[in-house]
Amino acid sequence: MSKRDYYEVLGVDKSASADEIKKAYRKVAIKFHPDKNPDNPEAEDKFKEAAEAYEILSNPEKKQAYDRFGHQGVGGAAGGGFGGGMNMEDIFSQFGDIFGGGSPFESFFGGGGRGGRRVRKGTNLRIKLKLNLEEIAHGAEKKIKVNRLVTAEGVTFKSCPSCNGTGQVRKVVNTMLGQMVSSSTCPTCSGSGQVVDQRPPGVDGSGLKQQEEVISIKIPAGVTEGMQLSMSNKGNEAPNGGVPGDLLIVIEEVEHDVLTRDGNNIVFDQYLSFIDAALGTSVEVPTIDGKVKIKIDAGTQSGKILRLRNKGIKDINGYGKGDQLIHINVWTPKSLSKEEKEILESLRGSSNFEPKPSKSEKGFFEKMKEFF
Repeated sequence: MSKRDYYEVLGVDKSASADEIKKAYRKVAIKFHPDKNPDNPEAEDKFKEAAEAYEILSNPEKKQAYDRFGHQGVGGAAGGGFGGGMNMEDIFSQFGDIFGGGSPFESFFGGGGRGGRRVRKGTNLRIKLKLNLEEIAHGAEKKIKVNRLVTAEGVTFKSCPSCNGTGQVRKVVNTMLGQMVSSSTCPTCSGSGQVVDQRPPGVDGSGLKQQEEVISIKIPAGVTEGMQLSMSNKGNEAPNGGVPGDLLIVIEEVEHDVLTRDGNNIVFDQYLSFIDAALGTSVEVPTIDGKVKIKIDAGTQSGKILRLRNKGIKDINGYGKGDQLIHINVWTPKSLSKEEKEILESLRGSSNFEPKPSKSEKGFFEKMKEFF
C-alpha cells in the first residue's frame, strides 16, 4: 500500500512554515489520539501516520530530501528500516515536547496513564557512503561498519535524586497574584527519572559503551550525490532503555573512468577516425550494463549525438529510466606520412571533400564569427 503525501496527512501546503506544520500535527494528533479513540485501529493508524509525517517535515534535512525525491528520499523504498515504522513508544517519546509537560496529552485527557517520565532518544549518527555508477544505476545492498553507543551489561540504575524519580522538577515562584508552580524536565536525568548507580570500566556516565557493528543497508536505484537516507533506530542507543537514534547515510558518487552522469542520462564520448566517419563502421561502446555494438552511418559528422534508449539510470521516483547519449568526435591526425599526404592532396580538389554544412550549421558558424 502506497503512503499518502505527508503534506496531505497534516493538511498543509509545501510552503507551510515550521510553526504551521507543528500546529497542524498537534491538531491531527489530538483528533486521533488513542485515549480519545479507544479500541479504534483506524484512528491509531492515522495517529501514527501523522507522527511519521511530522517526523519528516519538522526536520529540515529530511524535509528537503522528501521535497526533492518523495518517500524514496527518506527511505520509503528501501524497506524494513528507512523512515516510517514508528510505534507508539517512539511517538510519545519524540513528540511529547510539542504539547508541553511530561505526557504529550495530559493537559487534554487528564494525565492519561503514561506517566510524567520522559523516554530519552539516542543521538543520530551520520556516515558517508561511496557508490560507483553501476551501484547507483541498479541499486545496491551494502554492509558497513558503524561505531555506535550501545547499552552496556552490568550497569545498574537508581532513582534520580534531583527529581525523586519523577523525571520532572517543580519550581515555585512568588508573584503579586500568589504562588505559581511550573514543571520542567529534570536536567540531571533528562526526564527519565533514573541515573546510573554502578558501571563497569569503559562505560560512560549514561551507561553506554562504544561498539562496532556491521549493518546491512539497501540503497535504492537512482540516488544522487549529497542525498541523505535514514535508517530508524540504527544510531546511538539511549540511556536506560530509551529510543535509539537514527543512522543518516549521505551518498557520494565515485567518478566513472569513461562514463559521465547527467541527471538520469549517461554520457559517453566516442572518438572516430576520419575514415570511419566518412565510410561508416561499427563500434563497441561501454554502458552501465556492459558493452553494446552500435552502427556508425557513413558521413557521420563530428558533434552528432546518438541515443541508446533506456540505457541510463532509473529515476528514484519511478518515472522510467534515462538514456545513454553518445557524443561523436571525429579525430584529425596530427602527423602524416609522405604517402598519406599524397593521397589526401589528390583528394583536396574533390567536391565531396568540401564542407557542406546544413542551414542550422551555417547559422551556428555565422554566430561564432561574431565572437572572433
